[in-house]
Amino acid sequence: MAEMRRKRWLRVLCAGLMLVLLSAGGAAGAEGTEAVYVENQWNYVDGFMDVTGGIPENAEGALLDIKTRGVLRVATEPYFPPQEFIDPSLSGQEQYVGADMELARLIALRMGVTLEIVPMSFTEVLTAVEEGRCDLAISALSFIPSRADRVEMSKGYFYEETLAGSGMVIRTEDRDRIFRTADLKDRDIVAQQGSLQESMTAENVTDYRQFRRVESVQDVYLAVQEGWADAGTVELETAVQYIRNNPDCGLTLARGIHFVMDENHKGDRIAGKKGELQLMYFVNGVIDEVLQDDLYMQWYEAGEEYAGRLGL
Repeated sequence: MAEMRRKRWLRVLCAGLMLVLLSAGGAAGAEGTEAVYVENQWNYVDGFMDVTGGIPENAEGALLDIKTRGVLRVATEPYFPPQEFIDPSLSGQEQYVGADMELARLIALRMGVTLEIVPMSFTEVLTAVEEGRCDLAISALSFIPSRADRVEMSKGYFYEETLAGSGMVIRTEDRDRIFRTADLKDRDIVAQQGSLQESMTAENVTDYRQFRRVESVQDVYLAVQEGWADAGTVELETAVQYIRNNPDCGLTLARGIHFVMDENHKGDRIAGKKGELQLMYFVNGVIDEVLQDDLYMQWYEAGEEYAGRLGL
């Protein structure tokens, strides 16, 4: 009887320890224990693993497939400087440059595999991951709850330091006519399809003539410049850079229109196929290294200068 009580007590103790591990979401794969991979209460992955030894021996699922294949396939829309853009003077994989591309290269390096960057429209990057055509999507992805329902999302790796959030770009001559959402009544607005900016526009702007969706953020700027939209929702810091690098574009930001997201959802993230938690733990291990060494901001600032030289 005493032996049965002792075994029951041990089972309860083990269950309690497991709950602590699940709630902590900390480092996985401790020696002598089975790794546990979980999402947090906000439906993204913030747990991590030690990546200094490369892909671990207990790799499974997508992480094992990457190891076996010897190639990490990353989906991106390469038209969002300074995170991802194309240097037309280069060719092949080298033409894809920017902070996110440096992050992708570091992840492949830590995995010990070759990187294959797969360019596509922004509306397809998550579908490519869902369908298994790519292993990760690295394309300045913000957290959106509906997005996290479709794919696994990493912890945040980039947080805007100055102009956090989204706003609206307008033509310079309209700066005294459009400076609040109420001024968009009977006007045409535009946003990139599938983006956080599309979601924020739908949530915050309810009175307009027409809401158009376009494939890329460059199309948002072009739509406003050419007059077939009066205002376009954009990420503020990137818009400031675009206007600075293109002083004759005739665009400015609408003062007083500023959309912000939930504090727990901030930060650009990496996406992987739903259920591939171990892969995201590896990704988060690399993100931790990048944040600790402040690498991403170095890449971001270098990307700003690079994009400026290209007039992007």
